[in-house]
Amino acid sequence: MKREYHKWFSPALGREMELLAFGHAGQPALVFPTSCGRFFEFEDRGMVAAVAEKIEHGHLQLFCVDSVDSESWYNRAVAPRWRIARHLQYEQYLLQEVLPFIQLGNGTPNLAAVGCSFGGYHAVNLALRHPDVVTAFLSMGGAFDPSHFLNGYYDQDSYFNLPLHYLPNLNDPWYLDRYRHNSYVLATGVHDMCRDQNEKLAEAMQHKGIPVRLDVWGDGASHDWPWWQKMMQAYL
Repeated sequence: MKREYHKWFSPALGREMELLAFGHAGQPALVFPTSCGRFFEFEDRGMVAAVAEKIEHGHLQLFCVDSVDSESWYNRAVAPRWRIARHLQYEQYLLQEVLPFIQLGNGTPNLAAVGCSFGGYHAVNLALRHPDVVTAFLSMGGAFDPSHFLNGYYDQDSYFNLPLHYLPNLNDPWYLDRYRHNSYVLATGVHDMCRDQNEKLAEAMQHKGIPVRLDVWGDGASHDWPWWQKMMQAYL
């Protein structure tokens, strides 16, 4: 399997950022780690190995990025306004730096966003905010309402980064038309602590006429890596 490590100084974030790329061709997937996780988490947790055959056969490429959650949502040392501002800088890093990097190495026009738990939030939020460039998402045990990190602070930027807040009120045809041509999967477990948020997001999407696949896994499925490995195999 082709494996590449990349590191560069990010103008958007003002610091160095790292990522791992797996594969040589196929469907590109932008992969987010869990809360405050690192770019090597999916490899360490067996998620890359779970889809190794697809990667090796040129059906799939994974681009595993770093997070800045500890500087944004989880950074209780700064004011909530700065937390959301740092998150927006992270989005610019993804859009202006990572996506062009992916496009240079993969000519496929479609891009999927993938993540587990809080990584699922990042995948879903980026896909919903930019449906013209992120054309699919796979969220596994995702959490979609991080408003509690803001300690009651609320402004336009926070609103438009909380999918369970902005999606029910969204009526812009530019977004809705693109959503309806994209592919969205919400996978969760019957005992997943985030199951309720997955069901609420699926309901909001269905109410808008947005095709979404909500799968609630049985057999004791919970919020943990062994289940997410199986979900990776099933959906990617």
